[in-house]
Amino acid sequence: MLIKECIGYELEKEKSNTSEDFFNRSEVTFIEGSEEKTLHVLYVRYFDELYQEFTPFQQNPIFSKVNIEVTFKDIVALVCLIKNPGLRNRKRLYINSKQEFASYFQDIDFEKLPEIVLAVKQNHKFELRSPLDYIKQAR
Repeated sequence: MLIKECIGYELEKEKSNTSEDFFNRSEVTFIEGSEEKTLHVLYVRYFDELYQEFTPFQQNPIFSKVNIEVTFKDIVALVCLIKNPGLRNRKRLYINSKQEFASYFQDIDFEKLPEIVLAVKQNHKFELRSPLDYIKQAR
């Protein structure tokens, strides 16, 4: 699977009676076979304030290199795809439970994660051979 883009952003109200401003969207675009797909993960914005509970990162942007800054919301969809490769066949995922959200970050190898995201941000591609390479295995 070739990862092409990882991006996240805050939703803004389009109409005064909607609740978009309570949510963030994270997207990962990838090519599988010859087909380009995008997984859109919509989640409660409040979870961005709790990223230290789910990750070892202590600041947001969570890491940076040269002119590239990566925020927590940039990695959410990628982490979901790594943790559950079955999401390759879905277009959207909605997460409103803190417990469900936290489960996607469990056992992720956060030392290897920057390798993917920085390559995608710099080169617009990263070959993800096996999601298992980015999940800590029990020893």
